[in-house]
Amino acid sequence: MNTQNTPVHIHLWHRDFWLLVVANLLLSMSVTMLIPTLPLWMLYMEGLTSAETGLAMGVFALGLFLPGVFCSFLVQHYRRNMVCTWSIMALAVSLLVPLYIHPMPFWMVMLMRLVQGSAYGLAQMVLASTLVIDTCESYQRTEANHSSTWFGRMALSLGPMIGLLLYHQTELSIMLYAAAGCCLLAVLLIFIVHFPFRVPSEHVTLFSLDRFFLTSGWPLFLNLFLIMVGVGMILSLPLEELFYGLMMVGFLLALLAQRFVFPDAELKSEVVAGLIVIIAAELILLFVPQSPLHFPLLGLGLGILGARFVLFFIKLSRHCQRGTAQSSYLLGWESGLAVGIGMGYLVFDCDRDAILKTSLALVVAGLAIYTLFMHHWFLKNKNR
Repeated sequence: MNTQNTPVHIHLWHRDFWLLVVANLLLSMSVTMLIPTLPLWMLYMEGLTSAETGLAMGVFALGLFLPGVFCSFLVQHYRRNMVCTWSIMALAVSLLVPLYIHPMPFWMVMLMRLVQGSAYGLAQMVLASTLVIDTCESYQRTEANHSSTWFGRMALSLGPMIGLLLYHQTELSIMLYAAAGCCLLAVLLIFIVHFPFRVPSEHVTLFSLDRFFLTSGWPLFLNLFLIMVGVGMILSLPLEELFYGLMMVGFLLALLAQRFVFPDAELKSEVVAGLIVIIAAELILLFVPQSPLHFPLLGLGLGILGARFVLFFIKLSRHCQRGTAQSSYLLGWESGLAVGIGMGYLVFDCDRDAILKTSLALVVAGLAIYTLFMHHWFLKNKNR
């Protein structure tokens, strides 16, 4: 039976690792706080149409990919922690642009979102695929990748919940300052960690897929992207703070399930179970919207699914491709969410039933692709 369990090394959780994973949480929160709040600003304060709002939210996905080909060159020629911190600072500045330019023309909103996606994408590539790994022993690196992505996943609940609370209880400016503050705190935590000086490499090309995209894992990337588009469409709906708060309950249940339900289960079971739980959450949203069960179920399904997919990418990578695998997972997860949120506004104009039915179809398609093709393909092509 094909099983896969991730051991727990207590020595992994030292001070530097804690600082970096909390920095990852704060960095992710600074962006996820915008998911439910920025469209409200675009629609009701800037007067953009639903289609323009969808384009602006979706172009964030394009920004994620733009700096990727330069990532290897930058971390080989400059201090990698400085590349990360300057990217986060650029993100912080871009978050505050709406406070100083009003009204903002549509082209400038698009440019702002493109810059936010680029800065966030580069920061995440360096932080998750390089800095986190640098703090760990070689035998701890799979667990380090697995654990650090959990903090980014938690931000999908915490960020929107805090963003909505600040937006409704105060005003947009306070929410944006809080998001920028998360970036500054992340920078501070990264500065506390000591990274040894590395001699810059001389034979690194300007353009490279290293630390950016794992070409051998493109089918897995497309499978994850399709699923996350469906999830992103759900997040384009007008959801209350309670939704995101109870989603965190689901994430915590997923952590318990990984430790006590799936540790020695068949390799296929986690992805299938996670997708079935997400489908159940969507069916409840569609047919019994007053039920509170869909809140934690969505978090449970996403937690189980995301944790297994990141390990799949790592298992597909060859020697010295671990960081590239991690970046590929992040790109699939984040770009899928951004495209799904954009589609909710651009294509469906926030039509609840149409969004949920289309989202359900995408997740069901993702389950069919995984069970009929992807799992066999993974077993045939994995390298670890």
